[in-house]
Amino acid sequence: MTWQIHRGDALAVLPTIPNGSVDLVLADPPYNSGGRTAGERVGSTARDKYVSTDAGHTLADFAGDNRDQRSYTYWLSLILSECLRIARPGASCLVFCDWRQAPATSDALQVAGWTWRGIIPWRKPISRPQRDGFKRECEYVLWASHGTPVRHETPIYLPGLVEGSQPRGAARVHITQKPVGILRQLIRVCPAGGTVLDPFAGSGSAGVAAIEGGRSYIGIENTAHYAEVARGRLAQAAKETSA
Repeated sequence: MTWQIHRGDALAVLPTIPNGSVDLVLADPPYNSGGRTAGERVGSTARDKYVSTDAGHTLADFAGDNRDQRSYTYWLSLILSECLRIARPGASCLVFCDWRQAPATSDALQVAGWTWRGIIPWRKPISRPQRDGFKRECEYVLWASHGTPVRHETPIYLPGLVEGSQPRGAARVHITQKPVGILRQLIRVCPAGGTVLDPFAGSGSAGVAAIEGGRSYIGIENTAHYAEVARGRLAQAAKETSA
């Protein structure tokens, strides 16, 4: 079981990874969402969009979260095309998105050559209410595969819905951090002892889940601050797992 964090842009780093070398792509791209129109998205930082002004957080910002709809779809299709090349036949690809970007994300997956297989809702019990409407309680994980999904030696049966809220307080180290508990469930689709590729590592939560689940991990992170946070978290997880 090994782990790596590459510091750099995913489009620059992915071409350096060998063909057919990973068993799961787990991608949490910047959603380029959070506004009703392109004008509202452009010029807004990730902190402006995703962190309440009264929350008191001093979390570091990250770039790349204000593309318009067309450029987001095109950019993500380039990323996922490279991921398909790197993935072994039968590998799964899991991509996080919100309701705004679900159509664009499914288009990008299919343009890249992946076979789209379904949507896994991620329910967040702690979420924002919507006055006179429905609570924004879900984000989504789109599931695709490189051809026919791999057969596990021991059959696995995974949930069609995952549930958990973002870490809070001191446990929250990234603006859009995903819960490790949810990632642990998703990573089970990767064969035991396999390798997980994460083109948007953020603070390394997917890497922590991979290490805890006995998988190797390759992460790519463009923001220097978060790359260092991820390295620290992964080193700690590896130490605890081997103890």
